[in-house]
Amino acid sequence: MPTMADVARHAGVSVATVSHVLNDTRPVLPHTRQAVLDAVEVLGYTPNTLARSLVTARTRSIGLAVSAISNPYFTEILQGVEANARERGYGLLIADPHDDPEHERTVVQLLHERRVDGMIVAPSAEPSALLAYLTRHRVPAVLLDRTVDTPGGAPAEGTAGTTVEDAAEGGGAFDGAPRFDQVCAENTEPMSRLVTHLAERGHRRIALVAGLAGLSTTAERIAGYRLGLAAAGLPYDERLLVHGDSASEGARRATAGLLSLAVPPTALVTGNNAMTIGALRALRDRDLSVPDDLALCCFDDFAWADLFSPRLTAIAQPSREIGAEAVRVLLERLDAPRRPARTVRLPCAFVHRTSCGCPEEQPERGDRS
Repeated sequence: MPTMADVARHAGVSVATVSHVLNDTRPVLPHTRQAVLDAVEVLGYTPNTLARSLVTARTRSIGLAVSAISNPYFTEILQGVEANARERGYGLLIADPHDDPEHERTVVQLLHERRVDGMIVAPSAEPSALLAYLTRHRVPAVLLDRTVDTPGGAPAEGTAGTTVEDAAEGGGAFDGAPRFDQVCAENTEPMSRLVTHLAERGHRRIALVAGLAGLSTTAERIAGYRLGLAAAGLPYDERLLVHGDSASEGARRATAGLLSLAVPPTALVTGNNAMTIGALRALRDRDLSVPDDLALCCFDDFAWADLFSPRLTAIAQPSREIGAEAVRVLLERLDAPRRPARTVRLPCAFVHRTSCGCPEEQPERGDRS
């Protein structure tokens, strides 16, 4: 197996120069850099990542712990994480915590034991063990999609927070600003927009199939639902708010319950893409159609939402951008460990289709697209 010394001899440079080219630790003249890269290609040299990590204390790897990787939303986040990590020279180790707090703690420890430089984690509904582990071991981490609220609240990007190191020195109590960087989408205002849109269509009994209790996304979307009702001058009826536990079958049962009410809703909002599928199954079970029998809007757009008949009106989250942003924020944390933690929220898009009861938008005259 060729060594770095072999590469140096073939390129006619020193071993130190080869190291600087491969590790990008010092500027090297373009022709010299190319000579080294050509030698690497000709000889088939593979850097000893483990040995290099012992010297630099970096493995150039990131751990990603995300539940329901089969979910199209998280799949796109994964694509955003992988693409940005690869572009910056980092590999990716992936684990699925299954939204189980105990398993979450276990998989994060396994990733940590594999010497990842930092982690990107979508926390469960009960993340205390996870946060305690990350804090105790001072693991650079970014919380993804789901935020962790503390009594001090989560500051917007650019405001002061507390670093991971400070939290560990303080014994790991979570009693102020967030200890970890967080990257997520806006949830409250987009959900409110779905509700007000349905109200503008004349609906007065608008139901919500919300996600798993305890998740920040669930709480924020419920807040948006209630905000939308208030903005439309509609009363809040607790019977019209049900939980589908962020899963298709849970949403199917929850929607069936709504349809069994003495006065069922005329419009329905679902809290994620899996629950949209469950709600549609519940409607099919009763031979009900959208939007003739029930208007439907969903939080989470997905690739085939435009193929349904009618096409689904949805909130589209910037999933790939969330993944890419999480990598950027984590690498900034690695470069500046004592930088104040911050929460980054990315805007969503309202995708107007026909499941809400609106007619198909006709292209303007002369538009052949």
